[in-house]
Amino acid sequence: MPNPSSATASYSVQGIIREFLSSGRLTEVVYRDAAGQICLVHDVIRDLFSRAGQDFLLLGRGTMLPFDHVITIDGQLLSDSAG
Repeated sequence: MPNPSSATASYSVQGIIREFLSSGRLTEVVYRDAAGQICLVHDVIRDLFSRAGQDFLLLGRGTMLPFDHVITIDGQLLSDSAG
């Protein structure tokens, strides 16, 4: 069974993400893609949702990111998996 703490957002992180959702402002998101490469995008966060026990971010351009791949949002470290 996967570690739920890495696949789901804590309540405090959900609060931060919801602030970006409600503001609709452009946000810097740093994440690891499927190949493990670090990517940086500037986009709007459109949604935070759960599917099969894992949280996902949906960005304005339609990119869906598994939460455990997201490293920072606007410079705020979200997980210990950044290294």
